[in-house]
Amino acid sequence: MEILDNTEGKRLVDALRANLDDEAKLSIISAHFSLFAFGELREELERLDSVRFLFSEPTFIQDMGWVVGAPEFDIARRAQGEREKALADSSLELTLRNKLSQRALARACASWLREKVTFRSVQREHMLQLTPSYIVEDSAKSPHLLTGQGATFTLEGLGVERRPDTLTMMTHCAGDEAKAQVEFLMATFESVWADDTKTCDVTEQIAHQVEALYTENAPEFIYFLTLYHIFRRFLLENQDHNPREDTGFFESVIWGKLYDFQKDAVIGAIRKLEKYNGCIIADSVGLGKTFEALAVIKYYQQLNKNVLVLCPKRLRENWTLWTQTSDERNPLAADRFAYKVLNHTDLSRRRGKSGDIDLEHLQWGTFDLVVIDESHNFRNRSVTGASTNRYTRLMNEVIRANGRTKVLMLSATPINNRLTDLRNQIELITEGRDDYLEKTDGIVSIDAVMRLAQKRFNLWSSQAHGRHTTESFAEYVNADYFALLDALTIARSRKHVAKYYGTETGTFPTRLTPCNVQKPIDSRGELPPIGQLYDMISDLSFAQYQLLSYVREDARPAYEADYREGFGNDFGSELHRTNAVAALMRVNLLKRMESSVSAFRTTLDRVRSSCADILDRLAALDARDAVDSVAVGYGIEGLEDGLDDRDAEMFEVGAQIRVDLRDVDREALSVDLVRDIAILDELVGYARAVTPDRDAKLGALRTLIAEKTGAGQINSGNRKVLVFSAFADTVTYLYDQLAPDLQRSHGLTCAQVTGTRNRVTGKRRARGGFEDILGRFSPRSKETNALADREGEIDIVFATDCISEGQNLQDCDCVVNYDVHWNPVRLVQRFGRVDRLGSTNEHIQMVTFWPDVDLESYINLESRVKSRMALGDASASGEENLLTPSEDMNDLEYRSDQLRTLRSETLDLEDIRRGMSITDFALDDFRIELERYMNANPGTLEGAPTGLHAVVSIPDDLRSHVSPGVIFCLEQRAGGSGASRANAPLSLIYVPRDAAGARTLSNPTRSLDLLRRLCEEHHEPLDALCAQFNRATRDGENMSEYSALLTEAVAAAIRQGEEATLESLFTPGTIAQGASSEADFSLVSFVVLL
Repeated sequence: MEILDNTEGKRLVDALRANLDDEAKLSIISAHFSLFAFGELREELERLDSVRFLFSEPTFIQDMGWVVGAPEFDIARRAQGEREKALADSSLELTLRNKLSQRALARACASWLREKVTFRSVQREHMLQLTPSYIVEDSAKSPHLLTGQGATFTLEGLGVERRPDTLTMMTHCAGDEAKAQVEFLMATFESVWADDTKTCDVTEQIAHQVEALYTENAPEFIYFLTLYHIFRRFLLENQDHNPREDTGFFESVIWGKLYDFQKDAVIGAIRKLEKYNGCIIADSVGLGKTFEALAVIKYYQQLNKNVLVLCPKRLRENWTLWTQTSDERNPLAADRFAYKVLNHTDLSRRRGKSGDIDLEHLQWGTFDLVVIDESHNFRNRSVTGASTNRYTRLMNEVIRANGRTKVLMLSATPINNRLTDLRNQIELITEGRDDYLEKTDGIVSIDAVMRLAQKRFNLWSSQAHGRHTTESFAEYVNADYFALLDALTIARSRKHVAKYYGTETGTFPTRLTPCNVQKPIDSRGELPPIGQLYDMISDLSFAQYQLLSYVREDARPAYEADYREGFGNDFGSELHRTNAVAALMRVNLLKRMESSVSAFRTTLDRVRSSCADILDRLAALDARDAVDSVAVGYGIEGLEDGLDDRDAEMFEVGAQIRVDLRDVDREALSVDLVRDIAILDELVGYARAVTPDRDAKLGALRTLIAEKTGAGQINSGNRKVLVFSAFADTVTYLYDQLAPDLQRSHGLTCAQVTGTRNRVTGKRRARGGFEDILGRFSPRSKETNALADREGEIDIVFATDCISEGQNLQDCDCVVNYDVHWNPVRLVQRFGRVDRLGSTNEHIQMVTFWPDVDLESYINLESRVKSRMALGDASASGEENLLTPSEDMNDLEYRSDQLRTLRSETLDLEDIRRGMSITDFALDDFRIELERYMNANPGTLEGAPTGLHAVVSIPDDLRSHVSPGVIFCLEQRAGGSGASRANAPLSLIYVPRDAAGARTLSNPTRSLDLLRRLCEEHHEPLDALCAQFNRATRDGENMSEYSALLTEAVAAAIRQGEEATLESLFTPGTIAQGASSEADFSLVSFVVLL
């Protein structure tokens, strides 16, 4: 007896070669059959008369007797799939070179097995407890038995490939000592082989599988095969996190109203909520995030979960309507939504009511699911450890208090200047645990990943302006950042929806070229230029908004104690906050001046009144030291609209500050107030002179509406116009000045919507909240035709940004921006009310009123305002990683570009964000596309061998940056680096033939996009291109050119691994072990580009 250990001179393959002659008969027992093992013994095997191969575990068996859906069925099916794939991939020990040349080898193997081989397989797992064996019989010679646990018919089993840390022991018996063993084993073999209840013939299936290795492949098939291997782990894990089908959820009204792409988002969100307890949905404007969230809520409601919705105050009615089960305006009434709705700002309050909820007695920690609309407003956490802001209270009293609260966030989160904005939202999911994703995704430290990404982002941002592209960012950022985004976010743009779902979901309306209107504030030209007015505004001290700065040194200790206990900050922080509020007032006045002369005048009157009030109180103190006149703050009524939530909260918190006038430097305060009143009086005088008949901007809007609703209709019969302003004062002014005349002269019914004041012209007045008005304005999209028929349709709506998000108003085809928000995102959000999928309008139009000043001067003015705000804002926020002035100016430069672009075209939200958004890195569309293909073609991908290829032609529109070459999909073997990458451990590597050098496609989304673009719609092999490739390679016999390209691809993958290893030196946790040679990789697929 000879011992074989697969070391040099003692390999199984050598023993077989020595004993397989022309007269021999060979019987094999093994769980695996490898094409490349055949290649090693090809000469000997082709000489034999016959070979019998018995699979000792089920292989290519359709029915293994398990109950479909049972856990043991899934396990058995997965195990069988791995054995079937081993035909062209012997587990871990297959060289790349073999994979590249498998086409020619497969042709020879197919011919051999159809002529000389019979395959049978056992039909149940563990039925045949026999050691892998090779029985060689020859009538003229003694028998041979080669057997051992590692003796599988694979390269590793034969000893051609060997893992250095593996010890293999096999025996080789011959002659008389083998005779008894062979007789016993052959008796068992023959018994099982002939028993159709235990084994069945799978020769045809094997032949078909081998032939598939040299059959030409459709590019589409190779694309999906590549996706399958990239997302294989995802597919397996999904089985544990899919929504339950016994809840009635899939029969709900909300589910029936969703488009397919929305349904896919809902399923994806539920999977992430089940796996990670959190998800961020960041779909673009107009894709229906609200309905997606409602569907998720419905699912958990069916599971009897307690749900809380947190939303900005201005969006409250967007959510409360769906809970009104008896309201005719609620098309989802049958679903009986019963979630609670609270405002973001309610987290800053301990008492009072929010709707019908008493905040003093609310148990915040009882909710199983928290849905946060506009979650990017929770980007600011306290870093001092003392402050309890909205973020920390949400974390501690809502999310952590209930054990494992699930968090669904709806966000417009961009890849912005501060990646910490996104990190802080992610921490609401992870509850601040830095190693939260280590077990599931291999991300050892979320904080380390984000910090490195921020460092890379800063480096990328330092490039020359205009080079900030997603492609270039992908080259900079660490791969784990992609994995992090992929794990916790779902983000699609309208471009994604159009690309991956086609017309089956409907179409978007066609955007007409934006219409721009630029009119002076005063038709007579007597109002001073905007720059001069700003200089006057800049001279205002706004003393009443920063009274803390007037507190005498001797009185400050008492305030320091108060603000530590009441606000969690020291006196200095609160002082800086009040300074920031004063700076915001300068911005507020300037923006209101640009919006309308009426809003400007009204605000000036409010500010002057507050100045005069404090002067009167100071005078009263001098007269009688009146105790009832000492507690002074400031009012915010009418001032907070038009501000971002963060700035509005700063106003609200500042308004809670009370200063005893007996503690201030009265003389300094009085001097500043008197000086402010003098400036305000001069400004009020200018503003009052511009009466409505002199308001050129107002007149232009009147003309525009008359033309649009008359002969200039965009879509025949559609007279609807939606007019937006950032300020309620402007909306009121427009309604008062235009609505009566428009109804009288043109028969147009007009409405005002500001959230706090809602009005409708005509005999029928507005009832309820603004949902009543919007239901009459857009009855078809809101399914409120009965309301509109009874109350009458509304044609024109003047509104603030309280309806710029979360509303479907696509009955309308024209949006007017009466003022330009300095953040261009707001303009896109406004237009998103009508720019929606499934619109009945063929065309839609955006009209923007621009300030009567050139854009460069406008942007420069903004930079002057922002620079005056910088110090106060930075000191008040208490955040880390604050924007530097240079970063802020870079952002201004970018917004300047976007504002210029908005004058000529309508942008998507993802186009607004410095060319970057989460949608640039989302992989959900590919997974969903893969799942659909697999459902339509069951078993096709699971049983397909690896190493297959397709040949494609480069589309003309890609030839400028894609040249002929190969895209390889390489898989790094277990134990190497990269386990936490989004598509790990696979890499897509493009190698052009022009010697430009291989490059890894760093951005998973863009790389798969490219692969899809090359392969899409090619359902059959491209015969002419295949013939060209086959001629060049002699039907796969001469792959030297492609072998050289593969060498370059491997080198690129190794370099990528080395970089990951270097990065890991500075990352908490274990050091990544990079690949070092071709032996560390296997070839999944490749696409030849001609």
